Amino acid sequence: MRKVIIAEKPSVAKNIADAFHIKMRKDGYFEGDDYLITWAFGHLLQLYDAKDYDENMRSWRLEKFPFIPEKFQYKVKCDSVDRASVDKGAQKQLNIIKNLIDRNDVDAIISATDFDREGQVIGDELFLYLNEKKPVFRILLNEWTAEEVKKGMANLKPNKEMQSLQDAGISRQWADWILGINLTSVATLRYNPNDKKILNIGRVLLPTLKIIYDRDKEIENFKSSTYYKLIATFKTKDNEEFEGIYYENDNEKFDDKEIPENIIKLLKDKNAEIIEKQVEKKKDYAPLLFNLSNLQGYITSKYKGWTSDKVLKVAQALYEKKFTTYPRTGSVALEESLKERTKKVLDVLKTGLPYESQIKFVDNKRIFDNSKVESHSAIVPTYMKPTGLSKDEEIVYNAIKSRFIMQFLPIAEYEETKLVSKVNESTIKGIFISRGKVQTIQGWHIVEKMESKDTILPMVSEKEIVDVVDSRVNAITKKPPKLHTEKTLLRVMETCGKSFKDEEDSEEMMAAILSGFSIGTPATRAETIKKLKDASYIKAKGKSLTCTDLGKTLIEIFPAKELLDLEYTGRLEKTLSDIEKEKFKKDDFLNMIKEFTINAIDSIKKDTSMLKNFKVELAEGTECIGICPICGNPIVENEKGFGCTNWKNGCRFTIWKDDKYIQSFGKKVSKEMVKLLLKNGKVGFRNLRSKKGTTFSAYFKYILNEETGYYNWKIEFIK
Repeated sequence: MRKVIIAEKPSVAKNIADAFHIKMRKDGYFEGDDYLITWAFGHLLQLYDAKDYDENMRSWRLEKFPFIPEKFQYKVKCDSVDRASVDKGAQKQLNIIKNLIDRNDVDAIISATDFDREGQVIGDELFLYLNEKKPVFRILLNEWTAEEVKKGMANLKPNKEMQSLQDAGISRQWADWILGINLTSVATLRYNPNDKKILNIGRVLLPTLKIIYDRDKEIENFKSSTYYKLIATFKTKDNEEFEGIYYENDNEKFDDKEIPENIIKLLKDKNAEIIEKQVEKKKDYAPLLFNLSNLQGYITSKYKGWTSDKVLKVAQALYEKKFTTYPRTGSVALEESLKERTKKVLDVLKTGLPYESQIKFVDNKRIFDNSKVESHSAIVPTYMKPTGLSKDEEIVYNAIKSRFIMQFLPIAEYEETKLVSKVNESTIKGIFISRGKVQTIQGWHIVEKMESKDTILPMVSEKEIVDVVDSRVNAITKKPPKLHTEKTLLRVMETCGKSFKDEEDSEEMMAAILSGFSIGTPATRAETIKKLKDASYIKAKGKSLTCTDLGKTLIEIFPAKELLDLEYTGRLEKTLSDIEKEKFKKDDFLNMIKEFTINAIDSIKKDTSMLKNFKVELAEGTECIGICPICGNPIVENEKGFGCTNWKNGCRFTIWKDDKYIQSFGKKVSKEMVKLLLKNGKVGFRNLRSKKGTTFSAYFKYILNEETGYYNWKIEFIK
């Protein structure tokens, strides 16, 4: 009997076929004695659109939302150009998969999709859709080399053991449908119906936009200020010069320029004594192995024209070609079980390098640490030396390879020197401090041949006398923070806005990342940035990112503020991670999403901030009673009252003819009364009757209740 193996993509199917020396390729699959190897093209299926559940959802109307299906259903994915048609390639491949599974000589199925949340769903949605009954197994690999494929096939898991991973993937998929379909539709109807441009609203999209918006605002509100530093130049007896910065009471900054300028006058023709010399030996460790966000940040900041989305696509291609391991990882260390494999890879890759003799395999916690690995280890090369790489692939591969090699070179070392000089002038209270740095062991720096910009101090000793030969006052203007780049944005998304003192080694930072408390996942962050650009919410200025006017407006008016909150979105992402770890239930998460969506839609419907952008033309012959105080459109009389002509877009301003409150005072709502009210903001009545039967005069105002979103009458007595 044979088994059907379903890979995520054709390239991976070929890798599996190559591992078992299966050469026979047929239409949509490889055929061997033991295995039939076929593939998907990522997702062959997609969730139903709203109109698939209900024909009435073909047209968007505010009153039709929220729309949440009782049971989610799947269909063959739509054609990318003609969304009304089925993707013929997907339909064909789905039929091939079904026919292979249903063959009489097949007794089991092996899902070989990527070992992550999305990969699990790509396979599982096929089995659910096809309602297949044959047993399903799962191969879980970090790379597609022949050696690892064979090892994986010898250690298959029953697919039912992956239920929690499926639950997490399905939860993410359904939650994003509920939020995306509902909030995108309602926000577009409320804020942008005339433009015909859809306002894309998403669980990860908006908080990412808010990160960029906040930095833009920080720069906009920045108030520049200037401070001053005093710098003196000293000369030793051997005529070597060095500089020192003046410190007084542990402070080198002066708000008043006169103070350092007066000290300069006292420095003329003076000498100084070296009262303290400190030399400290320090180690400079290689940067940690790449996870996806760090790789994207490194490449986009170093090379012009690269985006994080492009880095991911190239890294994915390298993975599918068997040259690197799985790229969509948040880990910066390797599993401890990979030591022998890593040694093998190192022995292959170091051969022929000019510094080969310095490369030695080491086993330490910076490289191998299970506590710093979540699902997938860091991105590293495989033992296969690449050939035929494109220029883009070379850039990404060499970055991954170099970062890997660095781990096994000596630690770089340097000496840090601090000199403290005291000028021989009693009226000068402070000291001058000089700092220098000398690299003593090049170590891993040899890989990238980093040029040193370190200050090197002359050889002097304590109590040595040096001459003051020059001095100056430097004006330093505080600069605003820089615009976000993809590198800095990815770091904020990865750490959910948390800052860490030592970004490379922070245990706290790694714990936060691996807990899942983040904005998006390594797999989705690049796509989120691309979506923000495509939606015209942000634009690029060189390598920098900034909000467009549309992006700014959306952040400022969007009423469901939780969706802009990094903490809230981080908790949602962590909950998905907890579902994967069986710490949270799928149904509880989805109920939480449904409740949030219902409340968010209600708040958008009540929001009147953008109604003034909609201009309604009156039909010829229709009398305008006045101007709507909410949106500026005409108020007209109808059978039951006086209402805004912008009602189709959600403006609810209405004054009813049979208003019970006005009637309780013995008056009625008339056209003249409404005209005066809209013109002056209030309307006066005489001979009003109170409940006690007394008469009085008063102005009536029609005031918006911010909490309810409705207008209420307010009396102002006339004395």
